[in-house]
Amino acid sequence: MNTVREIFNEHKLYGRQILKLAKADLVKTYRGSALGWAWALVKPVVTIFVFWFAFSYGLRMGREIDGFPFFLWLIAGFVPWFYMQSMITGGAGCIRANNQLVTKMHFPASVVPTFVSISKLFINIILVVIMIVIFWAFGHPPTIYYLNIPVYMAMMFVWFTIWALFSGMLSAMSRDFLNLIKALSQAIFWMSGIIYDVNSIDVHWIKSMLCYNPVTIIATGFRYTFVYQKWFFEDAYMLRCYFICLIVIIILAIWAYKKTYKDIPDVL
Repeated sequence: MNTVREIFNEHKLYGRQILKLAKADLVKTYRGSALGWAWALVKPVVTIFVFWFAFSYGLRMGREIDGFPFFLWLIAGFVPWFYMQSMITGGAGCIRANNQLVTKMHFPASVVPTFVSISKLFINIILVVIMIVIFWAFGHPPTIYYLNIPVYMAMMFVWFTIWALFSGMLSAMSRDFLNLIKALSQAIFWMSGIIYDVNSIDVHWIKSMLCYNPVTIIATGFRYTFVYQKWFFEDAYMLRCYFICLIVIIILAIWAYKKTYKDIPDVL
């Protein structure tokens, strides 16, 4: 509890700086380019366009899911993946990438993952708005189920921010851990139901295991919102899986912070 209290107090003390650093993180990432942080939208938008072209004209996958073209079903889970992917690898390397704050300015290491997560969430919010426009353009205007969006965005932000604290602290101590996370990122993508429906898997234990994957939970939640039109509380099993995963990552993050926060400035 002392470690939790310390992390909470550091966030409270540096509350204003967190938002300023989140903005600075966006500017720093795309400094020197004419479009600035707008480049953060280019890759996702181009990816969405490629999927639309491939599934509409190239592969000609005409099957629909609950009255929605496969392309729309796909991007409903793919858009949140852009944020989650950036936090899986970028979150793990966030303290190393901002080592000057910890070593020279004596900035609390626990705060670094938070402002990095906020900067990446800002881009994802814009992508969600673009996705809403795309659904509308395809004849599917917003519904009352879009009230799920803030819930799933909050669930996504909380889990992956805490993940960044856990993995960022360990990666600051060991570059090998960071390399391991980068190597596993593609495996996480293919095993998370981003491009297929985990509910269609016939093997029960595999399906149950995937439901304990936060990436699967969030991607499925966005599809509940945009395609299946289900409330977040209707799938009690997946919601329970999320909170189990949340408790586990909180415990791991507290452990990692307690073990490493004193040594990180010297290691970096």
